[in-house]
Amino acid sequence: MAQTPAVVRKTTPAPLGRDPFHALRAEMDRMFDRFAGGFGFPSLWRALDMEPDWERSFSFAAPAVDIVEDDKAYRIDAELPGLSEKDVDVSLSGDTLVLKGERRQEHEEKRKNHYLSERSYGAFQRSFALPEGVDRDKIAATFSKGVLSITLPKTSQAQQQKKIEVKAT
Repeated sequence: MAQTPAVVRKTTPAPLGRDPFHALRAEMDRMFDRFAGGFGFPSLWRALDMEPDWERSFSFAAPAVDIVEDDKAYRIDAELPGLSEKDVDVSLSGDTLVLKGERRQEHEEKRKNHYLSERSYGAFQRSFALPEGVDRDKIAATFSKGVLSITLPKTSQAQQQKKIEVKAT
């Protein structure tokens, strides 16, 4: 029986990101590359050097956030370009802060022999576990120039820190 050496290519797993469809597509591309690579064919998307339209139209990721802590409070800043304060909902459910929003874009163009109407919608939700020592009654949110800032003030007890001496042994 003849023995033919198998070509084994090392591949990296699909990157984890905010868009699950991107990760799924990358993983499927990787799987098809491994299968078709044995026959010398490139993957379809790489051969055509294009990105499918459905990926661009359905990808709406949760917003990027910055979380900062100082002596008196925690602050969450969420970038929400193109939204207004009416499109955003901030709520507290148990020990979880929930940030929800919906983006709606509509474009209509009328000309003599041409009519174009485009609509896109996308919703997002992010949840954050509240750390201990947050004064739940004083949580505040402001919205300015596409940035939502949520302030989570610490209780007076949480603001007090006890210094612990470190001893050499």
